[in-house]
Amino acid sequence: MKTSADVVICGAGIAGISAAFYLARRGVRDILLVDEGAPLELTSSQSTECYRNWWPDPQMLALMNRSIDLLEQLATESGNVFGLNRRGYVYVTAEETRIPALMERALQISRLGAGPLRRHTYEHSTYEPSEPEGYKGAPAGADLLVGSQLLQRHFPGLAGQALAALHVRRAGWLSAQQLGMYLLESARRAGVRFVSSRVMSLELSKGRVSGVRLSKGGTVSTRTFINAAGPYLRDVGKLANVDLPVQTELHLKAAFNDVLGVIDRAAPLLIWDDPQSLPWEEDERSALADDPATRWLTGPFPPGAHTRPEGGAGSRMALMLWEYTAKPMEAVWPPPLDPLYPEVALRGLATMLPGLRAYFGHAPRPILDGGYYTKTAENRPLVGPMGVDGAYMIGALSGFGIMSACGVGDLLAAHLTTDALPAYAPSFTLTRYSDPAYVRDLGKLGDGGQL
Repeated sequence: MKTSADVVICGAGIAGISAAFYLARRGVRDILLVDEGAPLELTSSQSTECYRNWWPDPQMLALMNRSIDLLEQLATESGNVFGLNRRGYVYVTAEETRIPALMERALQISRLGAGPLRRHTYEHSTYEPSEPEGYKGAPAGADLLVGSQLLQRHFPGLAGQALAALHVRRAGWLSAQQLGMYLLESARRAGVRFVSSRVMSLELSKGRVSGVRLSKGGTVSTRTFINAAGPYLRDVGKLANVDLPVQTELHLKAAFNDVLGVIDRAAPLLIWDDPQSLPWEEDERSALADDPATRWLTGPFPPGAHTRPEGGAGSRMALMLWEYTAKPMEAVWPPPLDPLYPEVALRGLATMLPGLRAYFGHAPRPILDGGYYTKTAENRPLVGPMGVDGAYMIGALSGFGIMSACGVGDLLAAHLTTDALPAYAPSFTLTRYSDPAYVRDLGKLGDGGQL
């Protein structure tokens, strides 16, 4: 193996691969990607694969708009090899008192640059349903549909008590694996190399990165190191004596074969936006409440149960997701999986899609997996210098790794070259935590728009 490189990237997930791709596009040729496993093997392979430009944080919205611009450019140049669509996200509520807040929040995000907001009623509607495939010519912004009659016209599987739905339009999903492989193969053609190894330590000379010691192949001489280690971002940061302010949470998802066709194969991502309790029969609820180990299943659950169809023509698979118990934990692989998750997610989704009740007690065997969200307190990424000369980072892409990958890869490449940085760049650097006012106001950023 060649024992030197201009740039060494630790981590061949979607973030590391994107960084390599955009550096290569800027003319950097001697790039070495290092990962103990196969490319796209860990969190990237467990992605929901969705994207959106709908963020209450103006800096995140600007980053996502840029990232989606880049995604669309790649889709155009590749013949859409990764199947980018614009089906959108649909947030549904059955609580009349929540409609004004839903509209006000939508207006705020619209004004930040997400696109226009259009309001529709049954009597006055110009709403255009999304196309199941493709991304060109789709409307931007969002559509607020108000009234159960209008919802049933366009989304007949929704619960009858649903009263309003916000359809976010610059959103949808894609094949994360195909996107990642397109970026990787393009980068390889530009000279990027990959080695399966573990980064053991960083070598410093006069305070600057001078080499990377690998578990296989000795030491690679380099003056530039990029930490793109996903759920191990903090561990790798410590190799440079930098304690990055991140934590990891386990997030699960389940897939099942929707043999009854409850979920429309052309549906957008459907999200139940109300808190709820799970639908149990009275005897089931009583039995669960009597056992301290299961009592939590009878209690209130947060908003956010969501689903979408999965697979191409002929597929009946559907994804179920709901982050109702996410807690910080150390990243271990393989991740611990909760066997109750598919049942809880199914019942949560049945509130929005009552047809799913037909699966209670005898649902097709689900496929359960999960990955780690690596996140900062305010749920903004870390992109830029890592605090040691020659060391950089690209990570903390909590729940938005696929949708932000092109944007953060492009941003990191700008940090390493002479390209001008976008206005949002300082919001994602480590130095933001040196600003007392920023640290004081962290709580005001909330969850940063995480589903």
